[in-house]
Amino acid sequence: MPDIFVSKEAKEEKKEVVHKKELPKEKKIESASPTYPVSKKKRHRYSPFNSYMYRPQSVGFETKQKDEEILLLLRRHPITNVPWIVITILMILAPLGLRIFPILDFLPPNYFAVAVISWYLIVFAFALENFLIWFFNVSIVTNKRIVDIDFHNLLYKEVSDAEIENIEDVTYKMGGAVRTIFDYGDVLVQTASEVPNFDFLAVPKPDEVVKVLQQLRDYY
Repeated sequence: MPDIFVSKEAKEEKKEVVHKKELPKEKKIESASPTYPVSKKKRHRYSPFNSYMYRPQSVGFETKQKDEEILLLLRRHPITNVPWIVITILMILAPLGLRIFPILDFLPPNYFAVAVISWYLIVFAFALENFLIWFFNVSIVTNKRIVDIDFHNLLYKEVSDAEIENIEDVTYKMGGAVRTIFDYGDVLVQTASEVPNFDFLAVPKPDEVVKVLQQLRDYY
């Protein structure tokens, strides 16, 4: 028998309370989950010298949107830095060879010191430029798009992006003993956007990168 002494407003509030109590916990969990495919792999903490990071924490970029999440942050594999590092070491040791081949002995002592200091400044500039090119050349995969940042020097960089839904084909190439041992290769992405091709060169775990891109493409 309905209670005629209870107002309609009180009945509605009571229904709302009952509805909240009866709401299953699973729905709350589902509503908090992302709306795009995400692997259960552990998230990586950001490291400035890491070349492969899955869902890195506390990382952003200039054009990142508020509801955009970084799924992959990629750089060239650290092993690709070996050639310029070896060259830098040889350049550092080069002045020591002047003791064996005294080709600058005709210079006054003060001029000789200036020449050596100038040489080391050139070595420092060479090493710094190569490090910055490696560090700032970054490929980013988010839940909405792919972003390719090409850093050429301190005065010029180029940023290209394409929506995930515009990806048409994803392939990767990994050949040679060094690439096979250290597990890195080139990921090639063809899109229908203004920039038709995106090349993620010498990135670690290219097969996993392709899997993430294919899952996102199939979802969208």
